[in-house]
Amino acid sequence: MSDDFVSSPFDAIRQYDKYGHEYWSARDLQGLLGYAKWQKFEDTIQRAIKACENSGNNPEANFTRSGKVSGKGKHGNYPVADYHMTRYACYLVAMSGDSHKEEIAAAQTYFAVQTRRQELADERLGLPETEEERRIRLRGQIRETNTQLKAQVKKAGARDKRDHAAFFDSGYEGLYDGETENDIHERKELKANQKILDHMGSDELSYNDFRATLTKQKLEREQPSRKEQANEAHHEMGKAVRKTIIETEAILPENLPTPEKSIQQLEKERKLEIQKFLHRREQPQLPAFKNEE
Repeated sequence: MSDDFVSSPFDAIRQYDKYGHEYWSARDLQGLLGYAKWQKFEDTIQRAIKACENSGNNPEANFTRSGKVSGKGKHGNYPVADYHMTRYACYLVAMSGDSHKEEIAAAQTYFAVQTRRQELADERLGLPETEEERRIRLRGQIRETNTQLKAQVKKAGARDKRDHAAFFDSGYEGLYDGETENDIHERKELKANQKILDHMGSDELSYNDFRATLTKQKLEREQPSRKEQANEAHHEMGKAVRKTIIETEAILPENLPTPEKSIQQLEKERKLEIQKFLHRREQPQLPAFKNEE
């Protein structure tokens, strides 16, 4: 899944302690949430701490008191109160604020989504990766490696889409025993706007990830000066992966089944799950009344 919050200001102020644990400084968060005065913001933090306690979580594990040096005093720097807060703590702070404020609403959405993503990751902790998760991960890896390959082949003289297409076809032809990208596309009976890598299972993606990674390393090592040399290197690595598949008696890539769902469908399902989670969080909580007899 693409990260919708990669450029978020909340990411920009995230910090890490010496153990690699992420946290947010309350003083840094104060301005982003639209609080001009610390005292009013600290009141919101206290409500969040109470909510944390009421939910059965440990407030001290999520809200760590800290000091921060300020340079705004007449007599030089002086320490001010601060909190180091976990992602969950920031979410509680946002939920304890005034949701009518645009800054608070943005924070609620950001930390709700990020908290849910962490919950899903925690639920999967210690469990084997599912086929769908592996497909999404491998597709992301290949996308990144292909970007690096394009940069390498450009150094070797590739100038346009035709040159890049010839380069990638060379790799596919080596791995798929002569099949080009168009051949694979036709065999999988895909529509014109669909990409073959989005319609591969995890095994087939693994083959292609290995092909792309080997080629990237070879091009970085040899630094070919002509695009034909780069194409030849890609074809050679594709053939090397195919040879390994044959020698280990694994299933050849052209004989692997095409999944029913595309990568886009899997990512959409994940986004819908997060949206449902957000919708549930946004529903008003009605007060509970005891029956009076």
